[in-house]
Amino acid sequence: MPGTSSPGPWPSFGRVVVLLLVAGLAAAGVRVLLVRSFVVPDTAMAPSLTVGDRVVVRLPSPDPGEVRRGDVVVVNGEGLPTSSAPPPRPGLAAAGRSLAKALGTPIGESERVRRVIGLPGERVTCCDADGKITVNGRALDEPYLPRPSPASSFPFDVRVPPGRLWLMGDDREDPGGSRAHLGDPDGGTVPLGRVVGRVVSIWWPWGRATGIGSADVGPKTREDAE
Repeated sequence: MPGTSSPGPWPSFGRVVVLLLVAGLAAAGVRVLLVRSFVVPDTAMAPSLTVGDRVVVRLPSPDPGEVRRGDVVVVNGEGLPTSSAPPPRPGLAAAGRSLAKALGTPIGESERVRRVIGLPGERVTCCDADGKITVNGRALDEPYLPRPSPASSFPFDVRVPPGRLWLMGDDREDPGGSRAHLGDPDGGTVPLGRVVGRVVSIWWPWGRATGIGSADVGPKTREDAE
């Protein structure tokens, strides 16, 4: 009819572009909600992680049962001591913080990176006759510890309360972790609700980029290993 015109292809194309943009933003939003990046602040996890390592952290699901022994986790560590080892030189540290902020990497003053050793309800003890940590009376195999390395620099015997975790660094000479709070009312354990996420990989520096994953360790007796 006069005065009317059929729509060309561009309006439809524009709608497709808008839909793709919305889908891309939604996907990016999901990644932001499920994955974050953190900077390792201390030496407690050496040699697995060192000061300044940038790690990818998968945020936890609502199911606390997904936290497993051997996981390396980021926790809200308010009250947990940091490593006593000397920090990197101020110039390098400042440069690292500037780079991380430029990349949108959150650097929390209270976050700590530790390994899950004891789960809710478990009795964690150190050490047995072989110098190993035991969980519910069974020796814990810890392949991530540097050799030779003690399972702990001092003894302990704790029962992990419901809804809490027993955390330790891989550097067992370091004071960081649950052991430093044995005298607290909670025995040094950390609430599951303070777990920020699980470390899945190192992404920077490139020379150290590698997956972390869960160590998938469990209490083992000599009979189990045979």
